Amino acid sequence: MSLVVASLAVFAVAALFAVLPAHRPVWCVRGGIFGACLGAALGLLAAVQGLFGDSIESVRIPWSVPGGELHLAMDPLSAFFLLPITGLGLLGALYGAGYQRGTKDQKALGVGWFHYNVLLASMMTVVTARNAILFLIAWEVMALSSFFLVTHEHDKPHVRKAGWIYMVATHMGTAFLLALFVILGEKAGSYEFSAFAKAGGALSPVLAVAAFSFALIGFGTKAGFIPVHVWLPEAHPAAPSHVSALMSGVMIKTGIYGLIRLLACLGTPPAWWGGCLLAVGLLSG
Repeated sequence: MSLVVASLAVFAVAALFAVLPAHRPVWCVRGGIFGACLGAALGLLAAVQGLFGDSIESVRIPWSVPGGELHLAMDPLSAFFLLPITGLGLLGALYGAGYQRGTKDQKALGVGWFHYNVLLASMMTVVTARNAILFLIAWEVMALSSFFLVTHEHDKPHVRKAGWIYMVATHMGTAFLLALFVILGEKAGSYEFSAFAKAGGALSPVLAVAAFSFALIGFGTKAGFIPVHVWLPEAHPAAPSHVSALMSGVMIKTGIYGLIRLLACLGTPPAWWGGCLLAVGLLSG
């Protein structure tokens, strides 16, 4: 987990560097790009280590937020999703450096690289978080940073429209996730995912169906499932090319990660849950 923590630290420093030396905007951009590449490279190493390692590593840091804990862990599922997040994040940073070369407004580019680093850090936290409060905060940071990246060219009306459609849709999904975590947290008496796994199988049939429905809508909105996909065709063309690649390539896959992680906490699923997921997947495809 030391590589994960180091990667998150690099993203945080790079994000700050991208906006702090405002009198030298070209160095803001260079610092943001270099930090994104270095942080992604460290995260990629952590993902490979977690995928082929023999043990599950974790880190716990005390947190004063009620019900929350800075609890991160790396298991094969986290590592599997972290590979494309960091790999494409690295490639996107390299491409973005050339894609934006020659842009006159370097200060605006620095702000863009701030949000790019924050987006990478939040996605990494989403797939390694083991506490629901931490997960939701990372999920929200991921939504906000991607919103500002989508609306990078906010002087264009269609870009602003796409950004607001995305903002409304992603917060609708978050509302359903909040309801899901309330159900599981009330039953488990804790917001740790490990407690969810122990209590999820004891949910009543009505609560189990509600939890499944909330998870499907909440995570499905991020994943772009039909019919909650309305934001996707609007937002992706509006974003800069390297950001669009990151969003379509890996950010929407965090919805799939969330479905796998949380549905595994609900005990043995009824057969119709699988049929429902299959139908939604086929229709969306």
